[in-house]
Amino acid sequence: MVEPHGSGEVVPLSAQEEAAWRALTRAVLVIPRVIDADLMQDQGIGGTEYVVLMTLSEAPEGSMRMSQLASHVAISVSGLSRVVGRLERERLVERSRSADDGRGQVARITPAGMRCLEAAWPVHLASVRRRVMDHLQGVDLEAFATAMEQIAEPAVDSTGRRRARGPVARP
Repeated sequence: MVEPHGSGEVVPLSAQEEAAWRALTRAVLVIPRVIDADLMQDQGIGGTEYVVLMTLSEAPEGSMRMSQLASHVAISVSGLSRVVGRLERERLVERSRSADDGRGQVARITPAGMRCLEAAWPVHLASVRRRVMDHLQGVDLEAFATAMEQIAEPAVDSTGRRRARGPVARP
């Protein structure tokens, strides 16, 4: 359920708000594609694979439960399973049963995965700078980052699942 702005009526977007909204939606769709293409062309891995490797590299002991990793990467557990499967075939990641409870699975970055990440990092950095950061000159990056976090935060709960949008209307 979308709450109205203020007094109970839905307020249309101003021309400036509409332009900002349209630019944001286009950027949200285009940025991952172009960064993915840059990584794929230069390193043979996609953006999601890069983020999985990066997240694991920053985790204690280079490992993380699959459900927790899915939350950090903002992908479904089944989608993550497919990505990790591809990374496993390339010997960049290995999966094992959780030592804590034996039920869950843990993904761990391998030494080959670290080397892949180290090789891909400069390509990713250059792509992010060229495709995004160079276009944000003069923008208050702290305010921008805060706004983006506030937009993204309510959409996903601590388990990585999408939060409900409000009560479901029943006939």
